[in-house]
Amino acid sequence: MKLDHVGIAVRSIEVSSKLYGGYLKLGEGKREELPGEQVRVAFFEAGGVRIELLEPVGADGPVARFLATRGEGMHHVAFAVSDLQSALKDAVAAGHRPVDPQPRRGSGGRLIAFLHPASTHGVLIELVQTQ
Repeated sequence: MKLDHVGIAVRSIEVSSKLYGGYLKLGEGKREELPGEQVRVAFFEAGGVRIELLEPVGADGPVARFLATRGEGMHHVAFAVSDLQSALKDAVAAGHRPVDPQPRRGSGGRLIAFLHPASTHGVLIELVQTQ
C-alpha cells in the first residue's frame, strides 16, 4: 500500500491554512465541502504526500465529535488501494473492524472506507480506492 494522505482535524481551515499554506509554503490548498460527512476539507501537497485539513460544518459530524473529545490534531492516516472491496475483505479477515459496512464516496468522488481505531492500535485508518 502507498500512503495517500494524512488527515488533521482543525477548528478552522482559514486559520490553519496560515501554517500550511503560509509558513510551510504549501500553496493555497484545494478545498471541497462534503455535506454527507459534515466537513469542509483542504488538501496541501508536501513531498508527494497530501495533507488534508478537516473542519467540521456541523456539531454532530464525526470530525466535530473528534474535536470535542481530543482537540485539534492527527485524525487519520489514509492508504491508497487498487481494490477497495478486496482490501476491506482482507482487513476483516485480519481482525480489523470497518467503521462502515460499505465503502462510500469521499473527497474528489473517490471510494473510501475507514478501519476503526479500536482494531488498528488507536489509529483511524482510511482506505482510498485509487481508480
